[in-house]
Amino acid sequence: MDRIQGYISHLQGVLERLSLADVRKSIDLVMETYQADRQIFVIGNGGSASTASHIATDLGKGTSVPGVRRFRVISLTDNVATMTAWSNDVCYEDVFVEQLKNLVTPGDLVIAISASGNSENIIRAIRHAKAIGCKTIGWTGFGGGKLREMADVSVVADSHDYGPVEDVHLILNHILHSWIRKELAD
Repeated sequence: MDRIQGYISHLQGVLERLSLADVRKSIDLVMETYQADRQIFVIGNGGSASTASHIATDLGKGTSVPGVRRFRVISLTDNVATMTAWSNDVCYEDVFVEQLKNLVTPGDLVIAISASGNSENIIRAIRHAKAIGCKTIGWTGFGGGKLREMADVSVVADSHDYGPVEDVHLILNHILHSWIRKELAD
């Protein structure tokens, strides 16, 4: 029981230290992108890849309100054939940037999820997105890494354990989804 309570207590502490101002900036940037009728791209590796898929699903389907324009959102982690083709033929470090080159245009938004904030494929994608005039959000942990400084808006889960960082990123997704759903329904 002590290990269970220890995990829960740690997670509660990470949530308590979360910058609500930064969370709100993420929501505002997503809404600005929507209001400008631009696209949103979501990227991540491992557990963060599944969070990227979850975000795309919740924004694309979960915020759907009858009679209201829908979000245009794509998780670049969802096409295994495309990801493995770029990984095999070029390199894994370019798996997201090469997909962005096909799809992203100035004014779009790229949301990057990386527990360490230092995954090279994430850094390259954000560098490209910013170079062509996209806005960027970084959700990180472990102090934020390089992504914290690169992204226009950063939210850092203050933990050096993957589980709680990934838990917080899922909670951030649900906060975002809940906020937007209510905003569009009013």
